[in-house]
Amino acid sequence: MKLYLKIWRQKDADSKGQMVDYELNGVEGDMSFLEMLDVLNEKLINEDKEPVEFDHDCREGICGACSLMINGEPHGPDRLVTTCQLHMRKFKDGDTIVIEPFRATAFPVIKDLIVDRSSFDRIQQAGGYISVNTSGNTVDANAIPIEKENADDSFYAAACIGCGACVAACKNASAMLFTSAKVSQFALLPQGRVEATERVLNMVRQMDLEGFGNCTNTGACEVECPKGISLENIARMNREYLQASMKG
Repeated sequence: MKLYLKIWRQKDADSKGQMVDYELNGVEGDMSFLEMLDVLNEKLINEDKEPVEFDHDCREGICGACSLMINGEPHGPDRLVTTCQLHMRKFKDGDTIVIEPFRATAFPVIKDLIVDRSSFDRIQQAGGYISVNTSGNTVDANAIPIEKENADDSFYAAACIGCGACVAACKNASAMLFTSAKVSQFALLPQGRVEATERVLNMVRQMDLEGFGNCTNTGACEVECPKGISLENIARMNREYLQASMKG
């Protein structure tokens, strides 16, 4: 395939970026989207030009690092996949593909297509954990009976990889789906109830401090999430937050 690429180029966080046009030949349908960018960068390097900076790590749909806005959609036109799992057979010969970084105040651009998502780390650090003694005095988790439905829902919430697609898809750049998934995975388990009040208050407070917007209730976050994280988690977090606020 021959593709026409429009890629956001930005030298650093303080520089003004712009879209730059590229033509790329010899793209095969079995390539992943990141492999296509590898081919482009090899071409640019051979031409003594600056390669396009983009983030990636596992390339197996696990780490969430490969966050790109492709033709206006986080991770591109496919569903339940990350950018590294998107294959070029989703595009046709002669297509124009617009590639941008995720856009959000809380995700400042570092360079080209790479954004700083450490805001997610700070939300997680505010309460997305359980304080337990793991120094050899642990108790078998199977000793605590947990309803299967709750265990399953907790597992589904824990599948969130923190890629930021929910933020990029939201017109208000809300982090409600991410934060609610991290709250839910603990709120549904007895081990997480001990710190439940402090957890939800601290994580929501940090989310607001980072500059994320309010939930739009449009459901775009769930649609674009590569792991299919459910909107039910947002409703659960709202209930947890209301209960915690009343206790305070």
